[in-house]
This record gives sequence, C-alpha cells and structure tokens, in this order.
Amino acid sequence: MATPSVTPYLTVADGRAALAFYAEAFGARPGLRLDDPAGKVVHAEMRIGEAIVMLAEPYPEMGISDPRALGGSPVTIALMVEDVDATVARAAAAGARVLRPPTDEFYGHRAARIEDPFGHAWYLASVRETLNDAEIERRWRAMFAQA
Repeated sequence: MATPSVTPYLTVADGRAALAFYAEAFGARPGLRLDDPAGKVVHAEMRIGEAIVMLAEPYPEMGISDPRALGGSPVTIALMVEDVDATVARAAAAGARVLRPPTDEFYGHRAARIEDPFGHAWYLASVRETLNDAEIERRWRAMFAQA
C-alpha cells in the first residue's frame, strides 16, 4: 500500500473519545493504536475514506499541545464526502459545532465547516458540479461583480 505524501497528525485532549467521535461522525476505521501504561493514547491511526489520519494525546513536556490549549488552530482539514448534509448532521449529533452549514458554492461543491469536540476545524464538501479552472474563475468574478 502506498503511503500518502501528507498525513494529518492530530493532537487531541482525549484520544479514546476522539477515536469514537471520528468513527461515528466520519466512518473512520481504526488501525494501529498504542497506549501508555496509564491508558493515554500515544499514537493511533485511522482511515477516513482512503486517507490515513493519525492522532495522539498532548505531551506538553515535548511541546505537543492540542488546539484548545493553544486557543484554537489555524489549520482546517478538508474532507470530501458523498453527502455533506448527512455528514454534518452525523458530526453535529456526535458533538461537533457547526461553524457554517452546508451551502452550494460557486466552485461546484456543497460545503460546510465544523469544529470537532477537540478543537480541530474541518471543511466538509460534496462535489455537485465538476468545473474547470476557467469556469470557476468566471463565477468568482461574477460573484464580485454582483456585490
């Protein structure tokens, strides 16, 4: 199996709860998991679609903190899904905060933004139309011409 060139590695305050949330909200399938003797998740892998996502609990003594300890994260994780409305509903029911509800976008996606219970932001989207760059740019310019 080929390894992705970029793999998100999330730091979460509660590894067990995070793995359960991602399974419920996004259908994540578990992989390797290593806990320390006290039960702290020091490394876990999961698959969301074909992507590998890793996570661990904070280790402040090593400079590894979760987003909430830092006042939030400027990073958004993009996840393409079959049905963005259903995925947002599942994520919200599992404890996510909807930052922007599903909306049809000029670039052909139906997209939403959520924050998971651990402080990570997610852009969730479904492809509604497959557009070339020229059409996306045309729609972008038209959107601003109307404003």
